[in-house]
Amino acid sequence: MSRPPEVLDPLDPSNYPPQLPQDAPSEPILTLPGALTGYVLLLAVIHLRVLLPPELENWTVDVFGFIPKRYDSTLLAIPFPGGAGAKVWTFVTYSLLHANLSHIGFNVLWLLPFGSALARRFGAVRFFAFMAVTAAAGALAHLLTHEHAVAPMIGASASVSGTMAAAIRFAFVRGSFLSFRRGDADAAARVPALSLLRALRDTRVLGFLVIWFGVNIIFGVGSIAIGADGASVAWQAHIGGFFAGLVLFSLFDPIPRASAHAADASSSDPAQ
Repeated sequence: MSRPPEVLDPLDPSNYPPQLPQDAPSEPILTLPGALTGYVLLLAVIHLRVLLPPELENWTVDVFGFIPKRYDSTLLAIPFPGGAGAKVWTFVTYSLLHANLSHIGFNVLWLLPFGSALARRFGAVRFFAFMAVTAAAGALAHLLTHEHAVAPMIGASASVSGTMAAAIRFAFVRGSFLSFRRGDADAAARVPALSLLRALRDTRVLGFLVIWFGVNIIFGVGSIAIGADGASVAWQAHIGGFFAGLVLFSLFDPIPRASAHAADASSSDPAQ
């Protein structure tokens, strides 16, 4: 005797195999833009020079570090390794050298939030050009305040200071990376920036400036000068890089400027 075929009830969940749980998409804790990753890797590779014999390692600092005495035109001028070319390239190359792991680590630590936002906003070419320009500004400030110094200055702190100054031009705008309302990292890095005058009227920007200048003047944390008597802090180079980053930001920024009305609306974060 034949049995009638079984008919599945489409509304009965017991007639369907159990759904296996799908893995939720995982996101990395920290993602860095390619330009910043490349910059950090460059610093790390160059720092391998410390593995060289002492004589050669010291030679690299003399050739690529920034030495104000190179530009001394007096009769007491001293010849330095690198010749005339070093008078040009050391305005930038000094920023790629570091004294030790703590020195390079401290600079990279500050680059993570501010450099990441700037690299996403500028793109690789503008970002590297910006780092070079702010490094040169830091070297110029050091030269003007240490005209006859023989000790080489090294460290990326002037450029790091420049990224911090440039980033505060848009960091507090609603939707950016230091605001209370922000989106993903790429969107947060591309909010319209404030003009320099409008930024300097923002209380949060002014507060940041007071804290930054106070910390750097009092403690002088960052790039150092290597001399016979040990290390000293080249805090004037920090200020030179910071000032250049703050003022020259608009020359590198590819994002259209916010209108006055939009800037007023976006510079505050109303409670939800």
